[in-house]
Amino acid sequence: GYLMAESGGGSVQTGDSLNLSCTTIGFILEGSDMGWYREAPGNECELVGSIRADGDTRYSDSVKGRFTISRDNAKNTVYLGMTDLQPEDTAKYYCAAPGIAARSGRACNHWGQGTQVTVSS
Repeated sequence: GYLMAESGGGSVQTGDSLNLSCTTIGFILEGSDMGWYREAPGNECELVGSIRADGDTRYSDSVKGRFTISRDNAKNTVYLGMTDLQPEDTAKYYCAAPGIAARSGRACNHWGQGTQVTVSS
């Protein structure tokens, strides 16, 4: 079964905002670094950003200043706040633990079903 449950995607217009959620299934979030990834048709899975167990965040250059990652350990949930969405943000979004994803070689389409974000111009 899946270890992550992503939700919150949808179809929006350029400049709109969305908030994605990722809830862990069967393991406690506290103490784990987590990452948000995305995969668009024809493109490779890419790391959008990550949040360490201590709350420190990092982002890819393509989303820096527009996306914000946060976490609520009590809810075992990580969030991805997305603003000023652009058509190039269209992809299926996934969450995963970066360390495990790197060792397994799998980040997208493996730990959870993902949530689709479609941005139209």
